[in-house]
Amino acid sequence: MSTEPLFDTLTVIGPGLIGASVLHSARRTGTLARRLIAVDINPAFRERVEQLGIADEVTADARDAASRSDCVMLSVPVGAIGPVAAEILPVMKPGAILTDTGSTKVSVIDAVTPALRPDISFIPAHPMAGTEYSGPDAGFATLFENRWSLLTPLPGTPETDIGKIISLWERCGARTRLMTPQHHDKVCAIVSHLPHLLAFTICGTADDLADETRSEVLDFAASGFRDFTRIAASDPTMWRDIFLSNREAVLEMLARFMEDAQAMARAIRWSDSDYIVNRIERSRAIRRSLIENRQV
Repeated sequence: MSTEPLFDTLTVIGPGLIGASVLHSARRTGTLARRLIAVDINPAFRERVEQLGIADEVTADARDAASRSDCVMLSVPVGAIGPVAAEILPVMKPGAILTDTGSTKVSVIDAVTPALRPDISFIPAHPMAGTEYSGPDAGFATLFENRWSLLTPLPGTPETDIGKIISLWERCGARTRLMTPQHHDKVCAIVSHLPHLLAFTICGTADDLADETRSEVLDFAASGFRDFTRIAASDPTMWRDIFLSNREAVLEMLARFMEDAQAMARAIRWSDSDYIVNRIERSRAIRRSLIENRQV
């Protein structure tokens, strides 16, 4: 792998968990960019990024930062990507690259495209990594190691520019794959969005129980419920935007899950042990596959 920096100046707009982790990784490797700019409208976040020392410049002025950058990464909630892109695209340098880290791709591309200039490459990306924490302090340099970063480049995007974003994520430690935006959104609906929806719902159900039972749920929570609460601790604004932006795929996967849940309910009701065991064995096989694929 080349040690020459990919970009002269890289701007990360939104140094939360993902954005701050990119900056941490850029600092650690020194191969993403010669100069790093972090942009955030939250003064507390800007102050913290400065204290962490993960950017050469910290500012609230997205337009000014973008005008001086060779690559701009939008690491804001998916609902904000379109408006931020529309703000900065008019001032970006010809030949610069715009990318993002959003968890949905069709809606993001639809939101950015109206403001996109022909001399700017927009290369959507989605690093499949994260924790339940948010903000600059949540970031760390190894977040992306052995995780997937999925890229959904637009037709006609120069291969050299796509290659730079592939290299960016690989230098952060990620594995990369190209796919269509539509396929990306369906895959993420089942492996990421639906599990979060179920976690939020299960925790909400527990919270709605009678006071005495709810207290016992919290007192005696086993590892299964604790795992759901970890997922349910995720950022509400981010997940609101994800559910609404990918509503068709999420609703499709939710409907399929509900059919399967009803089938399991029937198996329990009628003591169909073969069906129950088959489902559990298939789930165990998926877990083994994740371990073998270094995704746990």
